[in-house]
Amino acid sequence: MNLIFLGVPGSGKGTQAARLAQKINCLHLSTGDMLRAAVKEGTELGLKAKSFMDAGDLVPDEILIGLIGEKQQNGDLDRGFILDGFPRTIPQAMAIDAIFERVGLTIDKAVLLIVDDDEIIKRLSGRMSCSECQAGFNYPAKMPKQESVCDKCGGKLARRHDDEPEVVKNRLAVYKEQTMPIEGHYREKAILLEVDGVGSQDEVFARIVEGLKVSA
Repeated sequence: MNLIFLGVPGSGKGTQAARLAQKINCLHLSTGDMLRAAVKEGTELGLKAKSFMDAGDLVPDEILIGLIGEKQQNGDLDRGFILDGFPRTIPQAMAIDAIFERVGLTIDKAVLLIVDDDEIIKRLSGRMSCSECQAGFNYPAKMPKQESVCDKCGGKLARRHDDEPEVVKNRLAVYKEQTMPIEGHYREKAILLEVDGVGSQDEVFARIVEGLKVSA
């Protein structure tokens, strides 16, 4: 089974993709993991990517697409795969389509986790860590008993800058402008599976498994 996982930041697509990959014994490919592995291995594309990563710049499309092409050439995709966090734009999606078409691979489903903006803001702005003992807390599974105070040591809890509500709103706006159009791309291909992403991890996973008709 060859899948793509889509969803706004904080929708849980990474968690669910990793869990499904383990269940169906296929390769879970996240953009970050691919880049880090290529850099560590010192491949030609990895070295090119490193120069952008070290400078804090976005890695160009051709490098990311090339990494996926390498995975295909090496036979890593033969037992099935889940692409997580890529493609993010229509040009990326079309480039991946072209690579797979050349070698006879197809995407079986693009799984879209649907979570509304208010829930995403609660989730991401609810991620905090203790400035003293580094204990982590998150909404809704592990909230502190006292707001902004660590349960373990009484230290002050803080959010990452990119989890501040206003920053999260901007990240959602960027997703809607740049990435949401690819939902339509896969809908037109009749392979988009829309899944309610609100609920416990187990509840969401059960919906994904049911939608994909994966055996229990």
